[in-house]
Amino acid sequence: MNRDSERYKLFSRRAMIAASGKFLLLSAVAGRMYYLQIIEGERYQTLADENRINLRLLAPPRGRIIDRFGIPMADNQRNYRILIVPEDVKGRDVNTILSLVSRIIPLSKSERRKASREISRKRNFVPITLKENLSWEDMTAIEVNTPDLPGIMIDVGRSRRYLHGSHAAHILGYVAPVPEQYDQKDPLLKLPGFRVGRAGIERIHDLSLRGTGGRSEVEVNAYGRVIRELSRQEGQPGAEITISIDMGLQKAIDNRLEGESASVVVLDISTGDILAMTSSPSFDPNLFNKGLSQREWDKLISNDRSPLINKAISGVYSPGSTFKMVVLLAALEKGVISSHSTVLCRGFAELGDTKFHCWHKDGHGWVAAGDAVCQSCDVYFYEIAKRTGIRRIANMARRFGLGARLGVDLDGEKPGLIPTREWKRRVKGQPWHQGETLIAGIGQGFVLSTPLQLAVMVAQMANGGKQLLPKLTKAVAGSPSSPQEMSADINVNPVDLALIRNSMSRVVNDPSGTAYKSRILIPDFLMGGKTGTVQVRRISAQERELGKKKNKDLPWKERDHALFVGFAPVDKPRYAISVVIEHGGSGSSKAAPVARDILMEAHSRNSSSSAIATAHNMPCSQEVVS
Repeated sequence: MNRDSERYKLFSRRAMIAASGKFLLLSAVAGRMYYLQIIEGERYQTLADENRINLRLLAPPRGRIIDRFGIPMADNQRNYRILIVPEDVKGRDVNTILSLVSRIIPLSKSERRKASREISRKRNFVPITLKENLSWEDMTAIEVNTPDLPGIMIDVGRSRRYLHGSHAAHILGYVAPVPEQYDQKDPLLKLPGFRVGRAGIERIHDLSLRGTGGRSEVEVNAYGRVIRELSRQEGQPGAEITISIDMGLQKAIDNRLEGESASVVVLDISTGDILAMTSSPSFDPNLFNKGLSQREWDKLISNDRSPLINKAISGVYSPGSTFKMVVLLAALEKGVISSHSTVLCRGFAELGDTKFHCWHKDGHGWVAAGDAVCQSCDVYFYEIAKRTGIRRIANMARRFGLGARLGVDLDGEKPGLIPTREWKRRVKGQPWHQGETLIAGIGQGFVLSTPLQLAVMVAQMANGGKQLLPKLTKAVAGSPSSPQEMSADINVNPVDLALIRNSMSRVVNDPSGTAYKSRILIPDFLMGGKTGTVQVRRISAQERELGKKKNKDLPWKERDHALFVGFAPVDKPRYAISVVIEHGGSGSSKAAPVARDILMEAHSRNSSSSAIATAHNMPCSQEVVS
């Protein structure tokens, strides 16, 4: 009996201990549950939502670029692309996933290498672009197979589109993926497929064009697959940029220059607006947005006519006879000649034992200032350059915008070169020779200019000597840029400028002028201008004696450059133009007709006169005067 009682007591103690243990355990579980659900409930609910809800940054639409009349030049289009998120591959090898994708959509070796490089240098949660610009069929093929492709997703973005292809490509520039060296503090730069401006207006106004990012909240399942979008806040689109270009005129010039290596600049003399700026040949900026193949890139850089260079601001050329008006103004200002002073041209000038030849080997006889410009007499300008000196010529040239950057809102502008004695001593380590002054007197030797500078030069001659700064940007997000002020005077005698304008009118409208066959036949829209023919090789005495070879008989790169600068109409100038045709031959036969046709086009776009349309269709005549 006692033994049974002891056993009962022992069992009761053990049961109590077990019950107490269970009670303590249940109390601990209950306490933990209370702590997790009541005290820390809000925190864990937030964590659960963070696992269930993904926040995504949305790229804003890039701002449009439009011409002066509101015609779109660059906008955006829908772009389907494949992305991979490395951390969502779920333990599978990334290369295996890439191989699976390539069975559905071909991935080139370069695309796979690029993706691997991006994956190695970015964080695992950052999406990487595998392929862009998918067709609808390709996109749906990937979408159907996404359950078997962990980490792969389809994204719908926007891609830059240049509506006019190669027209105005050097002005607009292009967009391209963000370079590694960019400061990526802006989170937009980390988005897959995000593009930044790399050239032209796209680069100059890149920050304004980008806009600000939006936000999307999406619900995902345990596998990271998007179930639904919970909320969406669109970003602020980039600013719309209005530029001064007349797209219709730009296209007409491109078509006129087809097949040439050339550049044309057309300015509005009253405002400084660049109405057209063409560099031929051009390129399609859409290729840079989509991604150039090695073959396409090699084709561009191996082209000896340099399609990637904006010749209007980066091409530097001897201005040739188009520089003669500057030399004449410097001589008139110094007083070494008057408008009636004459110089005898026998076909050459002599300095020591060296002969400096005129383009007219038999000479022009006695010529005064107006005749010298009209007939482009080299000997006249040799003589007045020698009397004037390089310092005064350089001073006058700089007043007309030569020898320095003009500050146009594009990258790559070259300053050109207006030489002086000091420049040659500093750069060449040699003294200046008087013969070099004579050569500078006809715009050759060390003298270099850009087509844009030549257009500004002739614009300031036509507007009465008022400073003019060329500009491309008219408005950003509807806010006009600062208006052009032409109050600054470049301090040139108005009487001398009137002589220059009259002489340039004679070049085109006088039967003895070098560009007479390219005149405009509309009484209220006469053109004034100056031809230029620039040698790109030295002509030996023997070749000169036997007769200079015609340009058409020479290899392309040995032919003369053809130039023309002009303005219209003569009585009330509105347009200024410069034309440079590389290795085109004679300025009078090649560049002057181009300038005539372009000025006619500019005028016809602002007039409904049937006479203009008739004259615009007249055939281009040719002449051989240089």
